[in-house]
Amino acid sequence: MSALIIFGLLLALMLTGMPISISLGLTVLTFLFTMTEVPITSVALKLFTGIEKFEIMAIPFFILAGNFLMHGGVARRMIRFATTLVGHWYGGLGLAGVVSCALFAAITGSSVATVVAVGSIILPAMLKQGYPQRFGAGVITTSGALGILFPPSINLVMYSIATAGMDVTGPSGMSVSTASVGQLFMAGVLPGLCLSFLLGMTTWFRAKKFDYPRLPRASWGERWLAFRECVWGLLLIVLVIGGIYSGVFTPTEAAAMAAVYAFVIAVFVYKDMGLKDVPKVLINAASMSAMLLYIITNAVLFSFLMASEQIPQTMAAWMASQGFGIVAFLLLTNILLLAAGNFMDPSAIVLIMAPILYPVAVKLGVNPVHFGILIAVNMEVGMCHPPVGLNLYVASGITKMGITELTVAVWPWLLTMLGFLLAVTFIPEISLWLPRMLGMMN
Repeated sequence: MSALIIFGLLLALMLTGMPISISLGLTVLTFLFTMTEVPITSVALKLFTGIEKFEIMAIPFFILAGNFLMHGGVARRMIRFATTLVGHWYGGLGLAGVVSCALFAAITGSSVATVVAVGSIILPAMLKQGYPQRFGAGVITTSGALGILFPPSINLVMYSIATAGMDVTGPSGMSVSTASVGQLFMAGVLPGLCLSFLLGMTTWFRAKKFDYPRLPRASWGERWLAFRECVWGLLLIVLVIGGIYSGVFTPTEAAAMAAVYAFVIAVFVYKDMGLKDVPKVLINAASMSAMLLYIITNAVLFSFLMASEQIPQTMAAWMASQGFGIVAFLLLTNILLLAAGNFMDPSAIVLIMAPILYPVAVKLGVNPVHFGILIAVNMEVGMCHPPVGLNLYVASGITKMGITELTVAVWPWLLTMLGFLLAVTFIPEISLWLPRMLGMMN
Protein backbone atom coordinates (compact mmCIF):
# COMPACT_ATOMS: atom_id res chain seq x y z
CA MET A 1 0.00 0.00 0.00
CA SER A 2 2.84 2.40 0.83
CA ALA A 3 4.42 1.72 -2.56
CA LEU A 4 1.14 2.40 -4.36
CA ILE A 5 0.67 5.69 -2.51
CA ILE A 6 4.25 6.83 -3.16
CA PHE A 7 4.29 6.00 -6.87
CA GLY A 8 0.72 7.25 -7.35
CA LEU A 9 1.64 10.60 -5.84
CA LEU A 10 4.85 10.80 -7.88
CA LEU A 11 3.02 10.00 -11.12
CA ALA A 12 0.28 12.52 -10.36
CA LEU A 13 2.82 15.29 -9.76
CA MET A 14 4.71 14.47 -12.96
CA LEU A 15 1.50 14.47 -15.00
CA THR A 16 0.95 18.10 -13.97
CA GLY A 17 4.10 18.98 -15.91
CA MET A 18 6.18 19.52 -12.78
CA PRO A 19 9.93 18.82 -13.22
CA ILE A 20 10.88 15.31 -12.11
CA SER A 21 13.35 16.54 -9.50
CA ILE A 22 10.72 18.67 -7.76
CA SER A 23 8.13 15.88 -8.07
CA LEU A 24 10.52 13.55 -6.25
CA GLY A 25 11.16 16.00 -3.43
CA LEU A 26 7.47 16.84 -2.92
CA THR A 27 6.51 13.16 -2.95
CA VAL A 28 9.02 12.37 -0.24
CA LEU A 29 8.16 15.34 1.98
CA THR A 30 4.39 14.83 1.62
CA PHE A 31 4.65 11.15 2.57
CA LEU A 32 7.04 11.77 5.45
CA PHE A 33 4.96 14.58 6.97
CA THR A 34 1.60 12.82 6.69
CA MET A 35 2.14 9.05 6.87
CA THR A 36 5.31 8.34 8.86
CA GLU A 37 6.97 9.31 12.11
CA VAL A 38 10.46 9.62 10.63
CA PRO A 39 12.21 12.64 12.22
CA ILE A 40 12.76 15.36 9.66
CA THR A 41 16.27 15.85 11.06
CA SER A 42 17.19 12.36 9.85
CA VAL A 43 16.01 13.37 6.37
CA ALA A 44 18.34 16.37 6.38
CA LEU A 45 21.22 14.19 7.59
CA LYS A 46 20.54 11.62 4.87
CA LEU A 47 20.39 14.36 2.28
CA PHE A 48 23.90 15.60 3.07
CA THR A 49 25.47 12.17 3.56
CA GLY A 50 23.87 10.96 0.35
CA ILE A 51 25.44 13.61 -1.88
CA GLU A 52 28.87 13.82 -0.29
CA LYS A 53 30.09 10.78 -2.23
CA PHE A 54 33.43 11.38 -3.95
CA GLU A 55 32.16 9.70 -7.14
CA ILE A 56 29.57 12.44 -7.70
CA MET A 57 32.39 14.88 -8.53
CA ALA A 58 33.05 12.85 -11.69
CA ILE A 59 29.76 14.03 -13.22
CA PRO A 60 30.50 17.78 -13.56
CA PHE A 61 34.07 17.06 -14.72
CA PHE A 62 32.94 14.68 -17.49
CA ILE A 63 30.25 17.18 -18.52
CA LEU A 64 32.87 19.94 -18.69
CA ALA A 65 35.19 17.75 -20.78
CA GLY A 66 32.34 16.98 -23.17
CA ASN A 67 31.50 20.67 -23.54
CA PHE A 68 35.09 21.56 -24.40
CA LEU A 69 35.29 18.78 -26.97
CA MET A 70 31.91 19.62 -28.48
CA HIS A 71 33.03 23.20 -29.15
CA GLY A 72 36.65 22.36 -29.92
CA GLY A 73 36.44 20.82 -33.40
CA VAL A 74 37.16 17.28 -32.21
CA ALA A 75 33.96 15.89 -33.76
CA ARG A 76 34.79 17.33 -37.19
CA ARG A 77 38.23 15.68 -37.20
CA MET A 78 36.81 12.35 -36.03
CA ILE A 79 34.20 12.40 -38.78
CA ARG A 80 36.91 12.98 -41.38
CA PHE A 81 38.96 10.09 -40.00
CA ALA A 82 35.92 7.76 -39.92
CA THR A 83 35.01 8.75 -43.48
CA THR A 84 38.46 7.78 -44.78
CA LEU A 85 38.05 4.35 -43.14
CA VAL A 86 34.53 3.34 -44.22
CA GLY A 87 33.34 5.99 -46.67
CA HIS A 88 33.83 3.71 -49.71
CA TRP A 89 31.39 1.06 -48.41
CA TYR A 90 27.63 1.13 -49.04
CA GLY A 91 26.16 3.96 -46.99
CA GLY A 92 29.69 5.25 -46.40
CA LEU A 93 28.73 8.52 -44.75
CA GLY A 94 26.14 6.74 -42.63
CA LEU A 95 28.76 4.24 -41.49
CA ALA A 96 31.13 7.14 -40.81
CA GLY A 97 28.38 8.61 -38.65
CA VAL A 98 28.15 5.40 -36.59
CA VAL A 99 31.94 5.20 -36.16
CA SER A 100 32.16 8.92 -35.30
CA CYS A 101 29.38 8.61 -32.72
CA ALA A 102 31.15 5.63 -31.13
CA LEU A 103 34.46 7.50 -30.96
CA PHE A 104 32.94 10.75 -29.70
CA ALA A 105 30.79 8.87 -27.17
CA ALA A 106 33.95 7.23 -25.83
CA ILE A 107 35.46 10.62 -24.97
CA THR A 108 32.39 12.51 -23.74
CA GLY A 109 30.04 9.98 -22.13
CA SER A 110 27.07 12.08 -23.21
CA SER A 111 24.41 10.97 -25.67
CA VAL A 112 23.01 14.42 -26.37
CA ALA A 113 26.47 15.94 -26.90
CA THR A 114 27.26 13.16 -29.38
CA VAL A 115 24.11 13.78 -31.43
CA VAL A 116 24.71 17.54 -31.50
CA ALA A 117 28.43 17.40 -32.28
CA VAL A 118 28.32 14.64 -34.92
CA GLY A 119 24.84 15.22 -36.30
CA SER A 120 25.25 18.94 -36.99
CA ILE A 121 28.27 18.16 -39.19
CA ILE A 122 27.51 14.87 -40.90
CA LEU A 123 23.76 15.24 -41.58
CA PRO A 124 24.19 18.22 -43.96
CA ALA A 125 27.03 16.32 -45.69
CA MET A 126 24.77 13.27 -46.14
CA LEU A 127 22.00 15.39 -47.67
CA LYS A 128 24.52 16.99 -50.02
CA GLN A 129 25.68 13.53 -51.14
CA GLY A 130 22.11 12.50 -51.96
CA TYR A 131 21.14 10.45 -48.90
CA PRO A 132 17.47 10.62 -47.79
CA GLN A 133 17.00 12.81 -44.74
CA ARG A 134 15.22 10.00 -42.89
CA PHE A 135 18.18 7.66 -43.35
CA GLY A 136 20.68 10.16 -41.95
CA ALA A 137 18.42 11.12 -39.05
CA GLY A 138 17.86 7.46 -38.13
CA VAL A 139 21.59 6.71 -38.11
CA ILE A 140 22.62 9.68 -35.97
CA THR A 141 19.69 9.59 -33.53
CA THR A 142 20.31 5.96 -32.57
CA SER A 143 24.11 5.94 -32.81
CA GLY A 144 24.27 9.01 -30.57
CA ALA A 145 22.78 6.91 -27.77
CA LEU A 146 26.10 5.05 -27.53
CA GLY A 147 27.20 7.82 -25.15
CA ILE A 148 25.15 6.13 -22.41
CA LEU A 149 27.04 2.85 -22.75
CA PHE A 150 30.64 3.66 -23.66
CA PRO A 151 32.87 4.89 -20.83
CA PRO A 152 32.99 7.54 -19.48
CA SER A 153 29.20 7.18 -19.32
CA ILE A 154 27.55 9.63 -16.93
CA ASN A 155 24.59 7.25 -16.53
CA LEU A 156 26.87 4.44 -15.36
CA VAL A 157 28.31 6.82 -12.76
CA MET A 158 24.76 7.57 -11.60
CA TYR A 159 23.95 3.86 -11.32
CA SER A 160 27.03 3.36 -9.15
CA ILE A 161 26.03 6.32 -6.97
CA ALA A 162 22.40 5.17 -6.68
CA THR A 163 23.37 1.68 -5.48
CA ALA A 164 26.52 2.50 -3.49
CA GLY A 165 26.47 1.44 0.14
CA MET A 166 23.29 -0.65 -0.14
CA ASP A 167 23.21 -3.66 2.15
CA VAL A 168 22.08 -6.44 -0.20
CA THR A 169 22.41 -10.21 -0.12
CA GLY A 170 22.62 -12.82 -2.85
CA PRO A 171 20.60 -16.04 -3.23
CA SER A 172 22.73 -17.81 -0.60
CA GLY A 173 22.31 -15.01 1.93
CA MET A 174 25.90 -13.78 1.50
CA SER A 175 26.48 -10.01 1.37
CA VAL A 176 27.13 -8.72 -2.18
CA SER A 177 29.23 -5.63 -2.86
CA THR A 178 27.93 -2.98 -5.24
CA ALA A 179 29.48 -2.26 -8.65
CA SER A 180 32.24 0.35 -8.78
CA VAL A 181 32.49 3.01 -11.47
CA GLY A 182 35.68 1.43 -12.80
CA GLN A 183 34.03 -1.99 -13.15
CA LEU A 184 31.03 -0.47 -14.94
CA PHE A 185 33.22 1.53 -17.31
CA MET A 186 35.13 -1.58 -18.37
CA ALA A 187 31.92 -3.61 -18.60
CA GLY A 188 30.48 -1.05 -21.02
CA VAL A 189 33.29 -1.38 -23.59
CA LEU A 190 32.38 -4.72 -25.21
CA PRO A 191 28.60 -4.08 -25.30
CA GLY A 192 29.34 -0.65 -26.79
CA LEU A 193 31.49 -2.18 -29.52
CA CYS A 194 28.90 -4.89 -30.23
CA LEU A 195 26.05 -2.39 -30.51
CA SER A 196 28.16 -0.11 -32.73
CA PHE A 197 28.80 -3.08 -35.04
CA LEU A 198 25.10 -4.01 -35.16
CA LEU A 199 24.03 -0.41 -35.89
CA GLY A 200 26.69 -0.28 -38.60
CA MET A 201 25.40 -3.54 -40.11
CA THR A 202 21.85 -2.16 -40.16
CA THR A 203 23.12 1.00 -41.86
CA TRP A 204 25.12 -0.99 -44.44
CA PHE A 205 22.23 -3.36 -45.19
CA ARG A 206 19.73 -0.57 -45.81
CA ALA A 207 22.23 1.43 -47.86
CA LYS A 208 22.96 -1.60 -50.06
CA LYS A 209 19.26 -2.44 -50.39
CA PHE A 210 18.40 1.06 -51.64
CA ASP A 211 21.76 1.66 -53.42
CA TYR A 212 22.71 4.79 -51.49
CA PRO A 213 25.86 6.73 -52.54
CA ARG A 214 29.42 5.63 -51.80
CA LEU A 215 32.52 7.80 -51.54
CA PRO A 216 35.79 7.13 -53.40
CA ARG A 217 38.19 4.90 -51.49
CA ALA A 218 40.66 6.99 -49.45
CA SER A 219 44.37 6.33 -49.83
CA TRP A 220 46.46 5.20 -46.86
CA GLY A 221 48.13 8.61 -46.93
CA GLU A 222 44.76 10.34 -46.52
CA ARG A 223 43.86 8.00 -43.67
CA TRP A 224 47.15 8.68 -41.91
CA LEU A 225 46.69 12.43 -42.27
CA ALA A 226 43.13 12.24 -40.90
CA PHE A 227 44.34 10.08 -38.00
CA ARG A 228 47.10 12.56 -37.15
CA GLU A 229 44.55 15.37 -37.00
CA CYS A 230 42.18 13.55 -34.63
CA VAL A 231 44.75 11.68 -32.54
CA TRP A 232 44.68 14.27 -29.74
CA GLY A 233 41.00 13.58 -29.22
CA LEU A 234 41.49 9.81 -29.38
CA LEU A 235 44.21 10.02 -26.74
CA LEU A 236 41.57 11.10 -24.25
CA ILE A 237 40.12 7.56 -24.45
CA VAL A 238 43.56 6.21 -23.53
CA LEU A 239 43.87 8.75 -20.72
CA VAL A 240 40.53 7.85 -19.09
CA ILE A 241 40.35 4.09 -19.64
CA GLY A 242 44.09 3.45 -19.35
CA GLY A 243 44.37 5.61 -16.23
CA ILE A 244 41.51 3.81 -14.47
CA TYR A 245 42.61 0.30 -15.44
CA SER A 246 46.27 0.88 -14.55
CA GLY A 247 45.30 2.30 -11.17
CA VAL A 248 46.91 5.69 -11.84
CA PHE A 249 43.54 7.46 -11.49
CA THR A 250 40.28 6.80 -9.75
CA PRO A 251 37.29 7.44 -12.06
CA THR A 252 36.76 10.84 -10.40
CA GLU A 253 40.41 11.81 -10.85
CA ALA A 254 40.24 10.59 -14.46
CA ALA A 255 37.24 12.90 -14.99
CA ALA A 256 39.21 15.89 -13.68
CA MET A 257 42.17 15.00 -15.91
CA ALA A 258 39.80 14.64 -18.88
CA ALA A 259 38.40 18.14 -18.29
CA VAL A 260 41.89 19.69 -18.14
CA TYR A 261 43.07 17.72 -21.17
CA ALA A 262 39.97 18.68 -23.20
CA PHE A 263 40.55 22.36 -22.34
CA VAL A 264 44.17 22.18 -23.46
CA ILE A 265 43.54 20.49 -26.81
CA ALA A 266 40.50 22.68 -27.62
CA VAL A 267 42.23 25.98 -26.84
CA PHE A 268 45.95 25.42 -27.38
CA VAL A 269 46.29 22.42 -29.74
CA TYR A 270 43.39 22.62 -32.19
CA LYS A 271 42.80 26.33 -31.45
CA ASP A 272 39.16 26.08 -32.58
CA MET A 273 38.15 27.83 -29.39
CA GLY A 274 39.61 31.00 -27.93
CA LEU A 275 40.07 31.88 -24.29
CA LYS A 276 37.16 34.30 -24.63
CA ASP A 277 34.86 31.31 -25.30
CA VAL A 278 35.89 29.44 -22.14
CA PRO A 279 33.50 31.27 -19.73
CA LYS A 280 30.52 30.36 -21.92
CA VAL A 281 31.56 26.70 -21.92
CA LEU A 282 32.02 26.78 -18.13
CA ILE A 283 28.56 28.30 -17.64
CA ASN A 284 26.91 25.70 -19.89
CA ALA A 285 28.66 22.86 -18.06
CA ALA A 286 27.76 24.34 -14.66
CA SER A 287 24.10 24.67 -15.68
CA MET A 288 23.86 21.06 -16.83
CA SER A 289 25.75 19.81 -13.77
CA ALA A 290 23.46 21.76 -11.42
CA MET A 291 20.40 20.22 -13.07
CA LEU A 292 21.74 16.67 -12.69
CA LEU A 293 22.95 17.24 -9.13
CA TYR A 294 19.53 18.61 -8.15
CA ILE A 295 17.91 15.44 -9.53
CA ILE A 296 20.47 13.34 -7.62
CA THR A 297 19.71 15.23 -4.41
CA ASN A 298 15.98 14.55 -4.60
CA ALA A 299 16.58 10.97 -5.76
CA VAL A 300 18.66 10.40 -2.62
CA LEU A 301 15.63 11.42 -0.55
CA PHE A 302 13.42 9.12 -2.60
CA SER A 303 15.80 6.19 -2.05
CA PHE A 304 15.80 6.98 1.68
CA LEU A 305 12.00 6.80 1.69
CA MET A 306 12.05 3.48 -0.20
CA ALA A 307 14.51 2.03 2.31
CA SER A 308 12.65 3.30 5.37
CA GLU A 309 9.40 1.74 4.11
CA GLN A 310 11.31 -1.45 3.12
CA ILE A 311 9.69 -1.44 -0.30
CA PRO A 312 12.56 -3.20 -2.18
CA GLN A 313 12.70 -5.96 0.44
CA THR A 314 8.92 -6.38 0.27
CA MET A 315 9.08 -6.61 -3.52
CA ALA A 316 11.82 -9.24 -3.33
CA ALA A 317 9.82 -11.31 -0.83
CA TRP A 318 6.65 -11.04 -2.94
CA MET A 319 8.42 -12.10 -6.14
CA ALA A 320 10.02 -15.03 -4.33
CA SER A 321 6.63 -16.12 -2.97
CA GLN A 322 5.15 -15.95 -6.48
CA GLY A 323 7.86 -18.25 -7.77
CA PHE A 324 9.39 -15.63 -10.09
CA GLY A 325 12.73 -16.74 -11.42
CA ILE A 326 15.60 -14.70 -12.80
CA VAL A 327 14.29 -14.86 -16.39
CA ALA A 328 10.85 -13.52 -15.48
CA PHE A 329 12.37 -10.79 -13.33
CA LEU A 330 14.72 -9.61 -16.09
CA LEU A 331 11.87 -9.53 -18.61
CA LEU A 332 9.71 -7.54 -16.19
CA THR A 333 12.63 -5.19 -15.52
CA ASN A 334 13.07 -4.50 -19.23
CA ILE A 335 9.35 -3.86 -19.69
CA LEU A 336 9.28 -1.55 -16.67
CA LEU A 337 12.34 0.43 -17.77
CA LEU A 338 11.15 0.73 -21.37
CA ALA A 339 7.75 1.92 -20.11
CA ALA A 340 9.44 4.45 -17.80
CA GLY A 341 11.38 5.72 -20.81
CA ASN A 342 8.08 6.92 -22.28
CA PHE A 343 7.77 9.77 -19.79
CA MET A 344 11.06 10.15 -17.88
CA ASP A 345 14.62 11.03 -18.85
CA PRO A 346 17.39 8.43 -18.32
CA SER A 347 19.02 10.16 -15.35
CA ALA A 348 15.79 10.19 -13.36
CA ILE A 349 14.98 6.58 -14.28
CA VAL A 350 18.38 5.33 -13.09
CA LEU A 351 18.24 7.26 -9.83
CA ILE A 352 14.66 6.23 -9.04
CA MET A 353 14.49 2.65 -10.31
CA ALA A 354 18.01 1.36 -9.57
CA PRO A 355 17.69 1.48 -5.74
CA ILE A 356 14.33 -0.34 -6.00
CA LEU A 357 15.21 -3.04 -8.53
CA TYR A 358 18.84 -3.60 -7.53
CA PRO A 359 18.22 -5.47 -4.21
CA VAL A 360 15.67 -7.73 -5.93
CA ALA A 361 18.06 -8.44 -8.82
CA VAL A 362 20.95 -9.37 -6.51
CA LYS A 363 18.67 -11.53 -4.35
CA LEU A 364 17.77 -13.51 -7.49
CA GLY A 365 21.43 -13.91 -8.46
CA VAL A 366 21.95 -11.14 -11.04
CA ASN A 367 25.48 -9.72 -11.05
CA PRO A 368 25.49 -6.00 -10.03
CA VAL A 369 27.74 -5.06 -12.98
CA HIS A 370 25.58 -6.96 -15.46
CA PHE A 371 22.47 -5.28 -14.06
CA GLY A 372 24.04 -1.83 -14.50
CA ILE A 373 24.79 -2.50 -18.17
CA LEU A 374 21.27 -3.87 -18.68
CA ILE A 375 19.84 -0.61 -17.32
CA ALA A 376 22.20 1.42 -19.53
CA VAL A 377 21.05 -0.38 -22.70
CA ASN A 378 17.43 0.23 -21.71
CA MET A 379 18.24 3.91 -21.32
CA GLU A 380 19.77 3.92 -24.82
CA VAL A 381 16.50 2.67 -26.25
CA GLY A 382 14.58 5.24 -24.22
CA MET A 383 16.65 8.06 -25.71
CA CYS A 384 15.41 7.14 -29.19
CA HIS A 385 11.65 6.71 -28.85
CA PRO A 386 8.84 9.17 -28.11
CA PRO A 387 7.47 10.99 -26.31
CA VAL A 388 10.50 12.14 -24.27
CA GLY A 389 13.42 10.60 -26.16
CA LEU A 390 16.00 13.38 -25.86
CA ASN A 391 17.89 12.26 -28.96
CA LEU A 392 14.71 12.63 -31.02
CA TYR A 393 14.30 16.25 -29.93
CA VAL A 394 17.95 17.07 -30.53
CA ALA A 395 17.87 15.45 -33.98
CA SER A 396 14.61 17.24 -34.70
CA GLY A 397 16.31 20.56 -34.00
CA ILE A 398 19.14 19.68 -36.40
CA THR A 399 17.05 18.20 -39.23
CA LYS A 400 13.88 20.33 -38.79
CA MET A 401 11.89 17.08 -38.98
CA GLY A 402 8.81 16.44 -36.84
CA ILE A 403 8.96 13.96 -33.97
CA THR A 404 6.47 11.63 -35.71
CA GLU A 405 8.56 11.54 -38.89
CA LEU A 406 11.72 10.97 -36.87
CA THR A 407 10.07 8.14 -34.96
CA VAL A 408 9.35 6.37 -38.25
CA ALA A 409 12.93 7.06 -39.43
CA VAL A 410 14.61 5.42 -36.43
CA TRP A 411 12.60 2.17 -36.39
CA PRO A 412 15.08 -0.08 -38.27
CA TRP A 413 17.89 0.88 -35.89
CA LEU A 414 15.58 0.86 -32.86
CA LEU A 415 14.57 -2.75 -33.60
CA THR A 416 18.29 -3.60 -33.77
CA MET A 417 18.78 -2.03 -30.34
CA LEU A 418 15.84 -4.00 -28.90
CA GLY A 419 17.35 -7.23 -30.23
CA PHE A 420 20.67 -6.31 -28.64
CA LEU A 421 18.88 -5.56 -25.36
CA LEU A 422 17.60 -9.14 -25.27
CA ALA A 423 21.13 -10.44 -25.92
CA VAL A 424 22.63 -8.33 -23.11
CA THR A 425 19.83 -9.37 -20.77
CA PHE A 426 20.30 -13.11 -21.13
CA ILE A 427 24.02 -13.36 -22.01
CA PRO A 428 25.77 -11.82 -18.97
CA GLU A 429 29.24 -12.53 -20.37
CA ILE A 430 28.79 -9.74 -22.93
CA SER A 431 29.01 -7.36 -19.97
CA LEU A 432 31.22 -9.35 -17.60
CA TRP A 433 33.90 -10.84 -19.85
CA LEU A 434 36.20 -7.79 -20.09
CA PRO A 435 36.24 -6.74 -16.39
CA ARG A 436 36.82 -10.38 -15.43
CA MET A 437 39.65 -10.74 -17.94
CA LEU A 438 41.24 -7.56 -16.57
CA GLY A 439 41.02 -8.93 -13.02
CA MET A 440 38.62 -6.21 -11.84
CA MET A 441 36.05 -8.68 -10.52
CA ASN A 442 35.75 -12.39 -9.67
